[in-house]
Amino acid sequence: MSLPHAILTALAEKPSSGLELTRRFDRSIGYFWSATHQQIYRELGRLETDGLIRALPADQPARGQKKSYEVLPAGRAELARWAAAAHDPKPLRDVMLLRLRAAAVVGTAGIEADLRRHLELHERQLAEYEEIEERDFPPDRDAAEDRLRHLVLRAGIDLETFWTGWLRHALAELAALPADAT
Repeated sequence: MSLPHAILTALAEKPSSGLELTRRFDRSIGYFWSATHQQIYRELGRLETDGLIRALPADQPARGQKKSYEVLPAGRAELARWAAAAHDPKPLRDVMLLRLRAAAVVGTAGIEADLRRHLELHERQLAEYEEIEERDFPPDRDAAEDRLRHLVLRAGIDLETFWTGWLRHALAELAALPADAT
């Protein structure tokens, strides 16, 4: 049930059209909560039907004009309720970890190349997050909203730091295995 809340959050930050929302998901929210364009548009319709958002009045009626949406008081109340509610952490489900477990039984053929590929992907993501941090969160940016947004970004940085370190360790362990174990 978090996609509607991700959309409510984005709209509470800034009223937007569906297209603007999908772009924001591609650039920021999507780093930690992904959604397809279809899912976003479908959810906008539900949120509007439920009375949580509304389409802003258009300057001039025109066929095919994009609608911009804003959060209504009921949507803000729902978002506040959801943000304050307790949520249990989700257990880690990662296919690479399962593949390594399987490799212990059937052999490691092909796994080293994919570990290296994963390392490259995580290094790239880490660099992107660090670039965002440097650009968007200078030391003097200390408003509560900025501090909380920075905290979310720090989670991404810390996770990518963990994965790059763990993948390097996994590659070292794989390299140290006896030849007959692979």
